[in-house]
Amino acid sequence: MAARKRAQDLPLAACKQQIRRSGERHVAALILARGGSKGIPLKNIKTLAGVPLISWALRAAGDSAMFHSVWVSTDHDEIEKVAKSWGAKVHRRSPEVSRDTSTSLETIQEFVRLNPEVDVICNIQATSPCLHPFHVKEALEMITLQGYDSVFSVVRRHQFRWQEVKKRYGELTKPLNLDPANRPRRQDWNGELCENGSFYFTTRDLIMKEGLLQGGKVGYYEMLPEYSVDIDVDIDWPVAEQRVLRYGYFGLVALEVVRLMFCNVSGCLTEGRIFLSISGKEMVSINTRDTVGIRMLQKEEVEVVLLMSSEDPMTQLVNQLSERTGCKIIQVGEEPLNVLKAIVEQRKLEWKDVAYMGSDKADVNCLSLAGLSAVPGNAPRVAINAAKYTCHAVGGMGAVREFAEHILLQREKAKSQKKQDRIDLKSVHIERF
Repeated sequence: MAARKRAQDLPLAACKQQIRRSGERHVAALILARGGSKGIPLKNIKTLAGVPLISWALRAAGDSAMFHSVWVSTDHDEIEKVAKSWGAKVHRRSPEVSRDTSTSLETIQEFVRLNPEVDVICNIQATSPCLHPFHVKEALEMITLQGYDSVFSVVRRHQFRWQEVKKRYGELTKPLNLDPANRPRRQDWNGELCENGSFYFTTRDLIMKEGLLQGGKVGYYEMLPEYSVDIDVDIDWPVAEQRVLRYGYFGLVALEVVRLMFCNVSGCLTEGRIFLSISGKEMVSINTRDTVGIRMLQKEEVEVVLLMSSEDPMTQLVNQLSERTGCKIIQVGEEPLNVLKAIVEQRKLEWKDVAYMGSDKADVNCLSLAGLSAVPGNAPRVAINAAKYTCHAVGGMGAVREFAEHILLQREKAKSQKKQDRIDLKSVHIERF
């Protein structure tokens, strides 16, 4: 047995700087995302904890800095759009490997044939959203530094298994991994290692010459149970969402502290509707839940700046709005970035220290740049694709409060991570079998 120290004993930014590429070998991440899911239609791009499901895997792969290329293999136009919006290349798979009966191996073999430069493939499952960069970094090093031909992820389970029997009279079951007369206590039993489906690293030669994803010198990478989340049917979704919010990887900004938030008034703080009175006056409504969310951020020393366009009816109520929220209000044009980049520079911040909430196409550049960004649940697709978080609530109905809570959650996770950096976590054991 061999033991190695986990990558978590250093901050993620430091790990990223120390990552060693694999020399001349081209390492590619490949996520298989067929459009014809039977259990959950278009499951791979259904929103989970604010972003499309596939985005969790893409974010972890990209931030690991271990891959020369990151790919999504798909047969669906919408999945292709989401993949490209997250910076991935797209392998448009053929109809021959897009059938219900097609195997992962067949799809990967097609990808490898069409991309002869690839030497090592990491097949990451889109349905495992709690993957972190340190997982793929440590697993890949087993191939590049320790000479394994294939490595796959496992989780330790403590479950007693019994043989299945047909529903016929007199047929008896029997235990498969225990002695009923001497049932072990959990603390006295190491459990069993089970594939959790999160990822499979394999060399090109193993795939093309032997037709295997697991073979040669085989090793496993053990992931802790909290990271072993899989989504198969609808009932898995709400449970997975809660697990992701607690254990998911939200990007490098999760280790930083947001100090400034920009928020559009129209479409975010308000619902976008204008009320006309008999006297001809224009009125808008603001949800008190959202103003409380702003105060929550201010209490944690996050500066909140509200944005208005020259056509916004709220421009007549700037003083009242500023007094109610305690926020500075500035006017922006068709491209908010032109105004906001100067403000960020004046405060000697970087965009990773900034949160941005927008609601439309004009916000796309800022949504993409900001360390944390969000849109209300009723935002158009072009804005949703650019944001890092999509609220369940719609504009003017608690979306700002929801994003405020999300920001504060990331701050708590950052604090926890800094504490964890000083702890030598449980070693990961690997062995050849």
